[in-house]
Amino acid sequence: MKAITTLLLTLLVITSTLAENQEVQSFQRAKKLLEKQVYNAHPKTFYCGATFDAKKVVKPPKGFTTTKYAKRAKKIEWEHVVPAENFGRTFSEWRDGHKKCVSSKGKAFKGRKCAEKVNTEYRYMQADMFNLYPAIGAVNALRSNYNFTMLPSVKSDFGSCTMKIDNRKAEPPEAARGQIARTYLYMEAAYKRYNMSKSQRQLMNAWDKMYPVNAWECARAKKITGIQQSENKIVKSRCKSAGVW
Repeated sequence: MKAITTLLLTLLVITSTLAENQEVQSFQRAKKLLEKQVYNAHPKTFYCGATFDAKKVVKPPKGFTTTKYAKRAKKIEWEHVVPAENFGRTFSEWRDGHKKCVSSKGKAFKGRKCAEKVNTEYRYMQADMFNLYPAIGAVNALRSNYNFTMLPSVKSDFGSCTMKIDNRKAEPPEAARGQIARTYLYMEAAYKRYNMSKSQRQLMNAWDKMYPVNAWECARAKKITGIQQSENKIVKSRCKSAGVW
């Protein structure tokens, strides 16, 4: 009996400190949970600091402009900071399709739609709330799946919001860089199939040191842990060091 109790306690500890999401499979559900249980008390977009209401309608910051995706600029969208394609293409269903990925008209398909349809591991990664942030729709659209870098000679694409996009690369505002770095580091640590390039890892390690955690980043991580039943150990360790956990 004692051995069984010990085993159960051990399993409980392991389950409560899982690195990766094994609770929420649905991307749509993850977004709803973030809206209602995480960002309900902090309705601000990630890159530009725009406020939004319960209907996801955006109030852009003063001086925000965009020349593209004007309709999408009116509402928030949930962005994968580590693009879904970056880890999605590690799945064979994304790259090559699957026998179950056939439309009602008999046409085979692959990519995100196929991976989401047939692969549970992919669904967990796609729905990981630590990697999802609210963004003005136009910003999400223009950022696309581009990797982050520094673009010193490029002007902002959004006026007062200093998000720069050029030649399939993106430079985020300083206020977002620390969280971006710790999100990338988390995804690489939590999911063994995802690996950054050497240059991307160097940049993220630099940003992690240059832009420390704040109270909201730590509170957000705690809220997501409570919902998702897994930890962002990168953020947790930084918050503990800063005395904000």
